[in-house]
Amino acid sequence: MAEKSYIQMLEESLDKKCDILRQLQLLCYEQADILQDNDAEADAFELNVEQKAVLIERLEKLDQGFEQIFTRVQVEMESNKEQYKESIHHMQECIREITERSANLQMLERQNMELAKKKFASVRTQAKELRQNSKVVSSYYQNMMKAGTIEPQFMDSKK
Repeated sequence: MAEKSYIQMLEESLDKKCDILRQLQLLCYEQADILQDNDAEADAFELNVEQKAVLIERLEKLDQGFEQIFTRVQVEMESNKEQYKESIHHMQECIREITERSANLQMLERQNMELAKKKFASVRTQAKELRQNSKVVSSYYQNMMKAGTIEPQFMDSKK
């Protein structure tokens, strides 16, 4: 009886993993939008990354729990395949979906990494131009301040 509940936990774990991977995919698409938007705030990108980190942490915990439970029921499942046929089939379907979503996530992450590199290079260029412009403005301001003052003149001290 305990094996059935463990197998049910395995199925639930895989279902949760599929759900988390769906959420991660949505966050990846959102991240791509943020990286492509020139008016996007840095906070939006940071929040997106934090949300993804939380989901990835949950995935890791699910994987650890799945492995622990699977080692407990592996022998039982292999020896009674017919009894657990539906559960095994459901888990196989979930694993296929997980594999597809994982591959899609890797592709999305690579694309986002390229977008991020371009975005950060653009930001660096803008910052460099801003510093240069600031120096020019400062220099212009200093020169203009000097233009209003009259330099000391040679004065004849004879009377």
